[in-house]
Amino acid sequence: MKRLACVWGIMVMAAACGGGSAPVEQTAPAATAPAGDLDIRLSNPAEARIGDNTFEVMVTQGAKPVPDADVSLELYMAAMPSMNMPETRIRVPLTPVGEGRYRGAGSVTMGGAWDANVMVMRGGQHLGDRTITIVAK
Repeated sequence: MKRLACVWGIMVMAAACGGGSAPVEQTAPAATAPAGDLDIRLSNPAEARIGDNTFEVMVTQGAKPVPDADVSLELYMAAMPSMNMPETRIRVPLTPVGEGRYRGAGSVTMGGAWDANVMVMRGGQHLGDRTITIVAK
């Protein structure tokens, strides 16, 4: 009976916490995540490379482009103590280029998996964000 109560308690806690985290998607040509009816896509580069890259993000809401947002991109790689490497963060400034597209240039400093966090704001309000794993070669 105690085991059943423990199992039931664990199931209730897991449901309250969301049951775990969703898997992180690898970017194919574009990775998509709706935040409410907000859709954020990292459409370029299709494959990041070490060195200079042009990043492009498409933001739509209700299937319509969002042309007037403040969109930021930050690349993050966790520290690797075994290789004596600290965590790395690279901010890529994005500017609107029309029709809900935002573009900016940034330099990827090393190969491997990076978390690309795209945040969308408008008028000081957070509309949504998306973290996508990209692999630089």
